[in-house]
Amino acid sequence: MKLFDVYPLMDITPVSALGCYITDREGEKYLDLYGGHAVISIGHSHPHYVKKLYEQLSRIGFYSNSVINPLQTQLAEKLGEMSGLNDYQLFLCNSGAEANENALKLASFTNGKQRIIAFGKAFHGRTSMAVGATDNPAIQAPINQNHQVTFVPLNDSRAVEVELKKGNVCAVIVEGIQGVGGVRVAETGFLKDVEKLCRQHNALLIMDEIQSGYGRSGRFFAFQEAGIRPDLITTAKGMGNGFPIGAVMIAPHISPRHGMLGTTFGGNYLACAAALAVLEVMEKEELIENARDTGAYLLAKLKEVKGIKEVRGRGLMIGIEFDHEVSSMRKALLQKKKIFTGLSSTNVIRLLPPLTLTRQMADTFVKALAEVLEDN
Repeated sequence: MKLFDVYPLMDITPVSALGCYITDREGEKYLDLYGGHAVISIGHSHPHYVKKLYEQLSRIGFYSNSVINPLQTQLAEKLGEMSGLNDYQLFLCNSGAEANENALKLASFTNGKQRIIAFGKAFHGRTSMAVGATDNPAIQAPINQNHQVTFVPLNDSRAVEVELKKGNVCAVIVEGIQGVGGVRVAETGFLKDVEKLCRQHNALLIMDEIQSGYGRSGRFFAFQEAGIRPDLITTAKGMGNGFPIGAVMIAPHISPRHGMLGTTFGGNYLACAAALAVLEVMEKEELIENARDTGAYLLAKLKEVKGIKEVRGRGLMIGIEFDHEVSSMRKALLQKKKIFTGLSSTNVIRLLPPLTLTRQMADTFVKALAEVLEDN
């Protein structure tokens, strides 16, 4: 048997990693400014994280959700405390796509409606409704195209209002900061408008914070910049620092019933141990504050580099747009400068480093980028 070929792969085989650095099997060391698609939040192989997972595995690694798992309660309490959303409810699952799938399902359960409003260039995952609400027909099979989804431009409150007035909208789903869509920030005024419009039209507001959440924006969740209270919040990537886990945070006005949601692996012992370790490190090492401060420093430095069309983002979620395609530049950064970066479409380099990134590491990248631009 061979692997199903679904990803174009970089010709690198990592064998170890620590902090913001990855080492390959040839012994080459790379600065990781992509964090495995924003997954590595507290740095690779953090000793506290490794210790907590090892200790948990030595006791019990898994049992189903038919028994009491106190780690789930501990995680809910710690997440509520650190995010400032103590009164929300928590449903644990395994991934961001699964979190969005359950959030959309829960919205429809709550108000009995069927339509979804999503936004241009949105990416919400690859499961059925999540990919249906993703603005990319190339990754939608015909079976995914049967959901009632309307796409409107991001930051266009009027377009949202027009669609809500047509009726039967169960949810408006929006990323706090679009990742795949080019690191485009949902504006504060727009989010306030959408919250108000959803209340008026009995639609639920879902904030997809899978990539932009968990401290990456310099706040726990990016939407908190707008001071709103969504009905549902989805999170995943940075939540487990590499261990698969996702979650839906559910506003107190939404009442559960048995059978409404379910999962086999969601909220298992190891996942909860990983997620608790992440929160403990984030708090102790003040990583949200570091993301805000180091991110602002890096954004300012990038704006001084010649040849860049636009720099966007907040905290350590940054998009660098150019007037030309950037795949060759990304390749040069990887092969010549030993720096991992990501892409959005063809002309945006995307930075999603661990929240432990230092100013010195930021300077290393800015210097390398400027040199690559000169060579090209």
